[in-house]
Amino acid sequence: MSTKTMERTGPLQGLVVVDLTRALAGPHAAMMLGDLGADVIKIETPHGGDDTRGWGPPFVNPADAERESTYFLSANRNKKSITLDLKADDGRATLEALVRRADVLMENFRTGVLDRLGFTTERLAELNPRLVVLSISGFGHDGPEGGRAGYDQIAQGEAGLMSLTGPNPDDVQRVGVPIADLLAGMYGAFGVVAALQERERTGRGRVVRTSLLAGVVGVHAFQGTKWTVAGEVGEAQGNHHPSISPYGLFRTADGAVQISVGSEGLWKRFCAGFHLDPDTPGMATNPERVENHKQVLELVEDAFGAYTSDELLVELDRIGVPAGRVRTISEVYEWEQTKSQGLLIDVDHRTLGNITLPGPPLRFFEPDGTEVTRTQHTAPPVLGADNDTVSEWLLRESVR
Repeated sequence: MSTKTMERTGPLQGLVVVDLTRALAGPHAAMMLGDLGADVIKIETPHGGDDTRGWGPPFVNPADAERESTYFLSANRNKKSITLDLKADDGRATLEALVRRADVLMENFRTGVLDRLGFTTERLAELNPRLVVLSISGFGHDGPEGGRAGYDQIAQGEAGLMSLTGPNPDDVQRVGVPIADLLAGMYGAFGVVAALQERERTGRGRVVRTSLLAGVVGVHAFQGTKWTVAGEVGEAQGNHHPSISPYGLFRTADGAVQISVGSEGLWKRFCAGFHLDPDTPGMATNPERVENHKQVLELVEDAFGAYTSDELLVELDRIGVPAGRVRTISEVYEWEQTKSQGLLIDVDHRTLGNITLPGPPLRFFEPDGTEVTRTQHTAPPVLGADNDTVSEWLLRESVR
C-alpha cells in the first residue's frame, strides 16, 4: 500500500506508517522506517505540535519564520506532518481513515490514553486486521509499575546504566545522549519489521511493545551476566574496561588516546613496540592485568609520556594495536571518513532552506559491491505542512 504522496525509494517503499509519537523514542523509531523508504505521516496536536518543537535552545530563527528546534530536526526527517485534534470527532474520524489504509501505527502515549480516545488495540484490529501497532512506554505496559511515566534520564538511572557510567561509584553520570529513548526506538523499529515479515505469512498484524527500561536492560551485555550468572555487581570505573586490560583512555605528552589490547597476542605486540616485558609479574595474563589495573595504567602512561597524541597514533598503527583519538562532535562531522559513509545529508527545509543533517546509519549494496542508490531524503516538516496533501490522498483513496 502506498500513499502516492511521496515518491520514495528504499527497502520499505510503499509502506504507510501513522506516527502518533512525540519526544524522541517513538519519533526515532518512525524516522528509521522513513529512512528506509516508508511513507511516514506524523500526526501532531494543532497547537504546538510535538513537544520537541519547543525543546531548546538551540533554535534556528530565520527571518520572518517561526523558530525551529534542532532537537526536533534530529528525529523527524523523512516524514510528513498533519495536525489533528484527537479529542474532536473530526480528528478521530481522520485517524480512523488513516488506520484503515496504514501498515503500521506507532504510539508512545501514557498507558491507557489511546484507549480513552477510542482506539484500543481491539478497535485498531477491527479497522485494519493487517495493522502492525508499536507501543513504546517508559517502564512497560504491565507489571507492578506498568504505565509509569518514563523520561530518558530517569530510565537511565532506574535501568542501572548510570551506576555503570562515570569515573567511580560515587560520581555516577548519565550518557551524553538520550540513550534510553534511542534504544527503545531502535528496538521498536526492529520489532515492527519483524512483525511485518510475520504478516507476510499470516496475513494479520501484531502489537509490538517495548519500553525505555527494556531498551537499556537489552544492552546490559556482559554487565548483565556478570550479575545474573556470577553474582557480581558492576560499577562505574571511568574510561577503562572492567574485563580487558589495557583497554581505555591513556594520557600522552599533550593529551590522551584510547587503545584496545583485546588479546594476549596484541599484548605481546604492544609490549614489543614499546620495549616492555610482557611477562612482568602481575601482567602476564589479561585477568592479572585487570586485577592490577593501577599498575598497568602507570606502566602504559609512562611509556606514552614520550609521545604526542599524533605521534603515538602513528606508532600504534605501525605495530597493529587498535587505537583512536577522542573527537569533538564538530570534528566527527568534519571527518572525511564520516562523510564517506553517507552520515551527512543535505535537505531543503521549508523555512530554513538547505540544511545538513546527520544521516541514516545503513547502506545497501548489490552482491557485486555496487551501492544501491540512496533514498532521497526529505527535511523534517514544519507543523501541519502536509494537511492538504494527506487530506487529498485520503479523499482519493475513499473513492477507489
